[in-house]
Amino acid sequence: MITIEEFRKLDLRVAIVQKAESHPNADKLLILQVDLGSEQRQIVAGIKNHYAPEQLVGTQIVVVANLETAKLRGVESQGMLLAASDGDRIVILTPEKKVDVGAKVS
Repeated sequence: MITIEEFRKLDLRVAIVQKAESHPNADKLLILQVDLGSEQRQIVAGIKNHYAPEQLVGTQIVVVANLETAKLRGVESQGMLLAASDGDRIVILTPEKKVDVGAKVS
C-alpha cells in the first residue's frame, strides 16, 4: 500500500500521439512522439503486437510525465503510457471524452 502523498507524486497527464513508428531494434516496441501541451516528448512502449503505428496517431493517451528518462534498446523514452492487460491483450488507457492536451489526471 502507498500513501496518498506518494500517489500525489505521480504526474499523470493526457497527451496526444503525433507520430508513431516501429523501433528499429526491437520486435515489440513502438516509438511515439507525443504532445503534452507544454512540451513534446518521445515515449517508447511495448505495444507493437497490439497496435499498428498508424492506429495511434491522433489518439489521446494517459502518460506518467515525471518518470525518469530511460533508454530502451538504445532509444530514449521520456515517460510511460498507461495500459491495461488481461492476459494476452494490452489496451492503452484513453480519456472517455476528449480533453485538453496536458490535462492532469487524478
